[in-house]
Amino acid sequence: MYIPELYKNENQEDIQNFIYQNGFGILVNQTDGKLWATHIPLLLEEKNGKQILVGHFSRENPQAESFKTNDDVLVIFSGAHTYISSSWYDHENVPTWNYLAVHVYGKVKPHSLEESIEALKRLVNKYEAKSEKPVRIEDLSEKTMLQARGIVSFEIVITAVEAKKKLSQNRDDKNYQTIISKLENSNENQAIAVAEEMKKNRKL
Repeated sequence: MYIPELYKNENQEDIQNFIYQNGFGILVNQTDGKLWATHIPLLLEEKNGKQILVGHFSRENPQAESFKTNDDVLVIFSGAHTYISSSWYDHENVPTWNYLAVHVYGKVKPHSLEESIEALKRLVNKYEAKSEKPVRIEDLSEKTMLQARGIVSFEIVITAVEAKKKLSQNRDDKNYQTIISKLENSNENQAIAVAEEMKKNRKL
């Protein structure tokens, strides 16, 4: 990912929190001689002192077969994003787009069935945490759990991470504040989320 120095994010805690909050990623690799992408939820974990991503998809997905011959993968996590109109500036300039994104590179390793079940438990527990009546994998019937044989679960040992925050850092405080105000008054969820990130990124 192209990241000018001004937009580079190297804060590891910030990056980990970003992945936790935006855990629905895009897994990309080369499958059957072409680029292939799958949208899946992923968990960021630590194993044997290394950071990993844990996920799964259908056994029918061609990516599953490709893992046997090519274990290099890229995972893309996207955060809030929005259009920035140059009409908001106090000077002439071009419009742009503000956004947050993290790219994770790694080596994929398929799980055993037992590892798959444990990974499913952790994934479900994360997203059921706020449910009134949380579903637990342990409580599902044997018949229902037979569906687990239809998935391929895996972990990705992380080899590199690239994180980008493009939040109008190149604007002075006056124009920066104006952009925040315009976004907050837009009544658009993505725009408001970017405004919040901008406020956290620069204390005005």
